[in-house]
Amino acid sequence: MLLTRRAARERAGAEAEERIGAVRTVVIPVALPDPETSNTEDFETADTLVAPEAAAGVRARFARWRRERPLIGGSLIAIAGIEMFFSGQLDIGRIHIQLGIQGLQAMVIPVVLVVLGVLIVLMPAHHVFYGVIALVVALYALVGVNLGGFLLGTVLGAVGGVIAVSWLTPEARERALPGTEAGGTAA
Repeated sequence: MLLTRRAARERAGAEAEERIGAVRTVVIPVALPDPETSNTEDFETADTLVAPEAAAGVRARFARWRRERPLIGGSLIAIAGIEMFFSGQLDIGRIHIQLGIQGLQAMVIPVVLVVLGVLIVLMPAHHVFYGVIALVVALYALVGVNLGGFLLGTVLGAVGGVIAVSWLTPEARERALPGTEAGGTAA
């Protein structure tokens, strides 16, 4: 059923008035297309008040997005890279260790770890490949970047790499534990 703009506005206003008494927050449609023209530039816009249910919807969408990718492993790997980058720029007393061609490794290895951490989160289909590379790079950082960021960066990178490699997709988790839903636990 095609509605004219006026009818759509009146209908949205009537629905909003019905909800005002019970909830005290109103969600107003942001754009209404003109059914007479197919031009999308002819939309009307209005201010939108966000209901508490909308915030819950955002949290639910983020939780679903987070379950579909190895967020913790990728985050730990990226944090390890950031920590190694800053540890390469620090001195502890008179101790400043950098190996490689004028400290090039102290710049390249942390950048590689940050990129791998981001790729693990954004492309979860390749989590095993990127996780293994991150694990190897984090262990090599013991030699290449101030003892792997004074050991903290290597530990974070290794733990993040192991978590990324061992992460299961929701479908694989459901196959492995048939009595649970994706993201749930068996009762």
